[in-house]
Amino acid sequence: MLVRYKKALEKIAMGLISLMPQEKDIKRLMETIQQYDQNENWTLYLWKKGDEYVGTVGIVEEEKTAIIQHITVIPSYRGEGVALEMLQELQDMGYEHIQANDDTSAFVQKCIPILKEAD
Repeated sequence: MLVRYKKALEKIAMGLISLMPQEKDIKRLMETIQQYDQNENWTLYLWKKGDEYVGTVGIVEEEKTAIIQHITVIPSYRGEGVALEMLQELQDMGYEHIQANDDTSAFVQKCIPILKEAD
């Protein structure tokens, strides 16, 4: 289940986002969280499985398109389809198009055909 980011989840969100190689630097990580806090069209969601937050997906919204800025899953849940479930739920929320940025394109491009099959 996607849960919209709020300040109370900041440490959890930072831990999840820091799993992305380009977000290892604490200064960059703080700037990323600020983007989600301050920009109206930037939205961060955390994926909750049971009582645990196991992934995150951050988007920039442009009309009915979700451009994936960040997508991570904690290592112990990788390979279980969590990221695909997050993208599917974005589609279910009404985003007609799921796109990637340079950092997420390799992964998102693998998921797009699977998402189209599910429609």
